[in-house]
Amino acid sequence: MKKLIEKRERRIRRKRHIRKVVSGTAEKPRMSVFRSNAHIYIQVIDDVKGETIAAVNTVQKENRSMKPTAATAKNLGKQVGELLKGKSVNQVVFDRNGFLYHGVIKAIADGAREAGLQF
Repeated sequence: MKKLIEKRERRIRRKRHIRKVVSGTAEKPRMSVFRSNAHIYIQVIDDVKGETIAAVNTVQKENRSMKPTAATAKNLGKQVGELLKGKSVNQVVFDRNGFLYHGVIKAIADGAREAGLQF
């Protein structure tokens, strides 16, 4: 239990360090990613206005059957990219939320890049 708490604390520390620098605007919003053992959540946020531009997750009805794997993450990244293309947003700032950039987090970024987003 103690190791799990220490691991969470390290992720939160990385998250705070990243959020000091990373911020989203209307032209270049922040794409925030959260991964749990059961689900994946992606939000695209305009921090200036304080509103969510687009959101995709595995809790939504059309994505509910998906497991939180790298293949699912890539698919979700493509979905977010297509949503943003419809709203004429081409660039985002990637906020990995303190998670290490590999596996599911990397697959989300790759899927978004395949959909045409630039980081």
